Amino acid sequence: MFYESTRGAQRGITSAEAIKKGIAPEGGLFVPETISSLTLEEIGQLAGKSYRGRAVAILKHFIDDYSEEEIEDCVNSAYTREKFGCDEIAPIYKLNENVCVLELWHGPTCAFKDMALQMLPHLLVKAMRKTGETSEIVILVATSGDTGKAALEGFRDVEGTKVVVFYPESGVSRVQKLQMVTQEGRNVAAVGVKGNFDDAQNGVKDIFTDHSMSAALEKKGLKFSSANSINWGRLVPQIVYYFSAYADMLKNGELALGEKLNFVVPTGNFGNILAAYYAMEMGLPVNRLICASNDNNVLTDFISTGTYDRNRDFKRTISPSMDILISSNLERLLFEMTGHNHELVAQWMNDLKTKGKYTVDSGTRKAIAKLFWGGFSNEEETLKTIECVYKDYNYVIDTHTAVGIDVYDKYVISTGDMTKTVVASTASPFKFNESVAEAIFGKESTKGKSEFELLDMLADRCGIEIPYGLKDLDKKKILHDRVCESGSMKDEVMQILNI
Repeated sequence: MFYESTRGAQRGITSAEAIKKGIAPEGGLFVPETISSLTLEEIGQLAGKSYRGRAVAILKHFIDDYSEEEIEDCVNSAYTREKFGCDEIAPIYKLNENVCVLELWHGPTCAFKDMALQMLPHLLVKAMRKTGETSEIVILVATSGDTGKAALEGFRDVEGTKVVVFYPESGVSRVQKLQMVTQEGRNVAAVGVKGNFDDAQNGVKDIFTDHSMSAALEKKGLKFSSANSINWGRLVPQIVYYFSAYADMLKNGELALGEKLNFVVPTGNFGNILAAYYAMEMGLPVNRLICASNDNNVLTDFISTGTYDRNRDFKRTISPSMDILISSNLERLLFEMTGHNHELVAQWMNDLKTKGKYTVDSGTRKAIAKLFWGGFSNEEETLKTIECVYKDYNYVIDTHTAVGIDVYDKYVISTGDMTKTVVASTASPFKFNESVAEAIFGKESTKGKSEFELLDMLADRCGIEIPYGLKDLDKKKILHDRVCESGSMKDEVMQILNI
């Protein structure tokens, strides 16, 4: 399988090259030129496999320049019981007769980003060897909270790599920030940005497309790549867990082979739900993809109107990993929906950069609306959903998962569709303990308590265990204290790399 850029600069490159580069020189994103499909029989066979076996079965269709032995090595290194705390890796939890929750947060950083970022370093190291790369790879990351820690942890002390993470200084939870600034490793750096996630993301994109900076790095034997979901190597492992959820439901007798599912995905950057789209394109029986947003509901508006407009107030919410107004991975979907029309996609992306908005043609809008349904949840609705799910099912969810469940309820009310549904649960409730505790126990009960006292409260009162990665986090030494303006991110990178 070969890959091409959404903006037309490159075609016919291998998956190893696409993973190593991360982003095309003109700013486009790499996508497969064609997509393999699985038969229903092959999908049914996944029910009898472990998560690792399912991962190998899916990944070999997308990275066929890697041998099956190389893929198995990547998978077996990434998805261990020691890292994920369970053999299922991404277990499903039956909420009621119609809804299951896909728990994607059992990894070392307690967020769904581990599902990809435990895999990417192994894919990247092999990609470097396969392409004869001798330069050291510098991984640049912009994070709205979870990707940063997952990247720092995934690439920590990985030979031939350095990692620089930029996060919004005031736009992540205290737990998320402490996870990053206490990160150990000889090759890692975390930098706070005075701005929001979009400022950090735009700064990273500018660095990637700065040819003079790339040239300066090359003189030092360094080369940029990305661990954000703009890198195909970050996105492709996420396709696996949608197949795995379906396989588990088959195995548990919740579905008949060929029966369609809905997937609800809380998302800001559109990567997680895009992986579900690619699973559907491979043949996974999917009825509807439900895109759940918070108050930064730019995706909801786009799906319903065909106009993407980031010219709106940016809102800081209790689901901060979705506080995003520029959804980078939507570019990949537009490319697919227009039949790989790179000129049209490049035009829309230029309009977004220069005008802050673009409007797709009616055919593209209708094609997207046929597959996707968009809705959003405000702060009050999110908290109420956490409360109700705990009261009704004795199950504790985080703020992002609550957005997904609330939007699902709105979808059912709006459409009457009672197709069985899987909600992607993207983070442990302990990562957003203040909001979760407030929702379940009331605001008065959280007053005057630190986030770490609230961890103990949630564990004790709800009878659930604090994840290992969050225990005693407040007692760890601060190792990264850099903060910069968004316009100074290039200078920060140069200083960190001693260029």
